Amino acid sequence: MKTKLLVFALALVAGVAQAQTADEILAKYFENTGGVDKWNSLNGIKMVAKVNQGGMEIPLEIVQLKDGRQMTKITFQGKVIMQGVYDGTTLWSHNFMTMKAEKSDAESTENFKKEIGEFPDAFLNYKGKGYKAELLGKETVDGTETYKIKLVKKPILVDGKETENVVFYYFDAENFVPLMTETEIKSGPAKGMVSQSKMSDYQEVSGLMMPFSMSQGVKGQPGQPLTITAIELNPAVDAAAFKFPEGQ
Repeated sequence: MKTKLLVFALALVAGVAQAQTADEILAKYFENTGGVDKWNSLNGIKMVAKVNQGGMEIPLEIVQLKDGRQMTKITFQGKVIMQGVYDGTTLWSHNFMTMKAEKSDAESTENFKKEIGEFPDAFLNYKGKGYKAELLGKETVDGTETYKIKLVKKPILVDGKETENVVFYYFDAENFVPLMTETEIKSGPAKGMVSQSKMSDYQEVSGLMMPFSMSQGVKGQPGQPLTITAIELNPAVDAAAFKFPEGQ
């Protein structure tokens, strides 16, 4: 009986130590990138960026606000294409083929709303959001030693059923900034594959360190590179820009 109690106590202590270590890494991350107070005071971000598609540079504008409103504006061949726009109620995008604005389905909208409180960073007050963070150890990412942290978020809906929502973050072991995230794709043609995002070229923007080079793709395949040319904090944005264009 005493042996079982000892084993249980050691396991409990190990678990607490691991949680504390994860929190220490996150504390260093926020300290190195501007401080928790400065991140908490952020009300919005506007990024001007470009992607290279088949040798053609396509300009983008990405806006994210603290209240959940967001939009991505793509300028292509003289046309403005809106993607992932949320006005506080409706999530919508332009159909690339018809150029008509289309509302997202109820499930996609509900899943999006679950993550509104993550701006500007999912790890800010993550416990208050009901999330859990766990340090899984160290891994090497593109030749760089990183800490791998598992973030368990609120479950998402997949075909009407609640499904585990987990993101793995890889923090540079020297500078404590995230270099990569991975998460399993839960639906669509790529279901079961791992979505992978990479971040690099961190630069200071009004006292906050942010990545100016990113890529998004599927693990094991080349990602789509995104080069950020400018970042504006707390931008002034016309509320009408987010509204679903009724009567198209």
